[in-house]
Amino acid sequence: MLDGACIAVVVPAHDEEHFIHRVLDTIPAYVDFIFVVDDASSDHTFRVAQQHGDARVHILRHAFNRGVGASIATGYRLALQANAHVVAVMAGDGQMDPDDLLAVLRPVVDGKADYVKGTRLSHEEAYRMPALRRLGTRVFGWATSQVVGYPLTDSQCGYTAISSNAIRKLDLHGLWPSFGYPNDLLFQLRMYDLRVAEVSVRPVYDKERSELKPRHAFVIACLIARGAWRIRLRSPSIIRRHEPISHRHGEASAPNRNSE
Repeated sequence: MLDGACIAVVVPAHDEEHFIHRVLDTIPAYVDFIFVVDDASSDHTFRVAQQHGDARVHILRHAFNRGVGASIATGYRLALQANAHVVAVMAGDGQMDPDDLLAVLRPVVDGKADYVKGTRLSHEEAYRMPALRRLGTRVFGWATSQVVGYPLTDSQCGYTAISSNAIRKLDLHGLWPSFGYPNDLLFQLRMYDLRVAEVSVRPVYDKERSELKPRHAFVIACLIARGAWRIRLRSPSIIRRHEPISHRHGEASAPNRNSE
């Protein structure tokens, strides 16, 4: 529990046998439920997670590989079944600093945002990101921000938190199942005019591999174009600017829908 809110963490994992134990080890004690979604790994990810021994850990294995977006959607459903109030996502590859989890959760727990994204670009260690990935992140962040109207800098960061009420409004079955799901999810959030905030998080790039490939960039670009078309088709007036979002570590602000 965190200030009376039941907290769940979804851990999507595919072939993460070398990292999953460490990820589970470092999830803070205030987290009530940990849902590991093994996306049909070909290694021992499922077994390692099973052997972890933390009573908070619940594991579900997809029968076939469905993609990281589908894994997160599965985790969201499990969290709703557990009556969690706020649901965070921490990937199974160890690229999310557990020390940042409280900052990611706080705006949702405090009722200041419906959805929070981490941004690696505003952190003092942003230089640790591979140069090409950092460039792509800036480009996609700018393009996504133009479409949704949220002043986002890091649309691709998977370190997130969302309220259970916001999850219930989403079309989880229609969420893009693979790379590009963060953009597709943001488009859904915008369609419902939900409050989105960013907080600074530390980029972690040690021995972990980076799976983003050129074809993923192409898919993301197509999703951004599709999102722009869908939002404009629904209502041209939905594209409007939100107030600036604070990027200071541990703090975030999001616009109040009543003030728009």
